[in-house]
Amino acid sequence: MKLGEIAERLECKLAGPAGIEITGAAGIDEAGPTELTFLANPKYRPKVESTRAAAIILGLDEPDPHRPALRSGNPYLAFARALELFHPPERPPAGIHPTAVIAPSARIGRGASIGPYAVIEPGAEIGDDCVLKSFVVIYRGAKIGHRFFAHSHAVVRENVRIGDDVVLQNGAVIGCDGFGFARQADGSYHKIVQAGTAVLEEKVEVQAHACVDRATVGETRVERGVKLDNLVHVGHGCRLGENTLVCAQAGLAGSSRVGRNVILAGQTGVAGHLTIGDNVIAIAQSGIPSDVRPNCVIAGSPAIDRALWLKCSAAYSRLPEMFSAYLKAAKLLGNAQGKSGN
Repeated sequence: MKLGEIAERLECKLAGPAGIEITGAAGIDEAGPTELTFLANPKYRPKVESTRAAAIILGLDEPDPHRPALRSGNPYLAFARALELFHPPERPPAGIHPTAVIAPSARIGRGASIGPYAVIEPGAEIGDDCVLKSFVVIYRGAKIGHRFFAHSHAVVRENVRIGDDVVLQNGAVIGCDGFGFARQADGSYHKIVQAGTAVLEEKVEVQAHACVDRATVGETRVERGVKLDNLVHVGHGCRLGENTLVCAQAGLAGSSRVGRNVILAGQTGVAGHLTIGDNVIAIAQSGIPSDVRPNCVIAGSPAIDRALWLKCSAAYSRLPEMFSAYLKAAKLLGNAQGKSGN
């Protein structure tokens, strides 16, 4: 593909010959002499001189890279779209594998591709152009929109509702029982029926082995554009606002409320029955025990303002030295007070 065509399709400003042939896209270290790369993080700017790439996508205000370039207001997004040009997503052909088990009362839209040993139970509804890979299970009464893509071993439980353009990666489970048990007089636990449901709105992606619990009553809701990483747990009755990112191994206890455009980095833990405001960023391994105001960056456990956490972290490694100094000062003070008393 010619560099000029790529620039046009990515809506980038071309700086260099339009006729250069580009065969692929790769990272700045790996790119070869016929490939396109990108610069989005300033810390990698020194690599611009050493990369072997034929051309580079970079910001509008970046210095001249001394090679053909595509200028973009969002180089990372432009590179993501460039990857799609060379590696367009594959969609299996329409058709239903003979080993799939589909209830007569299930309703499936046009153009479905349903793989081996997939199961669709009674009363389930799926829109047009769905893809169900092998061993996907759709429980009774689930309602799913158009262009649904479920990878192998994904499960959609009973009466769950899913919007258009939702992707479930391998092993994702939507609408599993919430963790609800009532303690009995003898110390054992009585299971609380999870009578509610789970809702995924449009353009949600749930990655491998992540789980969204159904509510005890009412619903667990994951709003439009939310992305859940591998091994994420969303507890029963939670609500996640639009375009929120929850990274790997993060967990939300029941009835948490998370605002829009929030980022919960890896292994963040969120206590139940709290509210996190819009545009919050929680640094990896944050422990969030209480409400968080909007538009802030937090870190640590219990989570505090990131700037304060950095100061505390810097002091933590010096605690033995500081404590030793304190003991010496206290001893000197004690000796001085003893002498003055005499």
